[in-house]
Amino acid sequence: MEEVPHDCPGAGSAQAGRGTSCQGCPNQRLCASGAGATPDPAIEEIKEKMKTVKHKILVLSGKGGVGKSTFSAHLAHGLAEDENTQVALLDIDICGPSIPKIMGLEGEQFLEDNLGVMSVGFLLSSPDDAVIWRGPKKNGMIKQFLRDVDWGEVDYLVVDTPPGTSDEHLSIVQYLAATRIDGAVIITTPQEVSLQDVRKEISFCRKVKLPIIGVVENMSSFVCPNCKKESQIFPPTTGGAEVMCQDLKTPLLGRVPLDPHIGKSCDRGQSFMIDAPDSPATLAYRSIIQRIREFCRLHQPKEEQLVGS
Repeated sequence: MEEVPHDCPGAGSAQAGRGTSCQGCPNQRLCASGAGATPDPAIEEIKEKMKTVKHKILVLSGKGGVGKSTFSAHLAHGLAEDENTQVALLDIDICGPSIPKIMGLEGEQFLEDNLGVMSVGFLLSSPDDAVIWRGPKKNGMIKQFLRDVDWGEVDYLVVDTPPGTSDEHLSIVQYLAATRIDGAVIITTPQEVSLQDVRKEISFCRKVKLPIIGVVENMSSFVCPNCKKESQIFPPTTGGAEVMCQDLKTPLLGRVPLDPHIGKSCDRGQSFMIDAPDSPATLAYRSIIQRIREFCRLHQPKEEQLVGS
């Protein structure tokens, strides 16, 4: 497994741009050329562009299929329910851009007046087209999203990432490093096969100094809509996210139970929280979103708090 930029050899090193920790770094080619003392100018350009974006939240997962994109979409929906809050959702899952489908967008970048969406899915001639790109091209696409999109005045930028800790994650963290990322929300399911990869995700965040807002345990249980009996579809054989968070001293933001209507709402491109306002899953989403909103408020720089007050 590639090491993260925490072990960067430095622009003046003989290994600059050539070490294993350089793989996937936006500055790799520049460092290898011997001109490594000069940073990628895009980093400063992105810093300038992001001055109008107050809060930046990355949504991560160790494995695919745990409901990360579904959570990203509902986080954006929930934040945008306040019509005075401007929200943007950026999909950097380059090879599996599911956000346009979940958000009910076909070629459109704005779902509502205060909720905008950007995804590589908008650039494909067909939703069935495969994106077959190596790391440098993925990095270039992420750079273009951050630097060239006219984000305008945004209160929350939610970034939906692919599973794992690879090129896309390194790029988004490094390009946004100078802009103050609020933190990451990490999605898991209760079983150990998911938790073991989430531990790697937490390790990644700590190595690249990315704050962790907390962990969300998705599909934590299933409540039968008829008999109301609760069942565990994915048994937490090692204690689930709660025990893991205690061990790693990481906040557990909440648990979202399974509800068959979540998948149906996503397939229709609608907000589940509006479709099923009384569902236990909706109540869990709203509680988690409120905790994320509160985290961002408490960790906002004092000068920004004064401006917003």
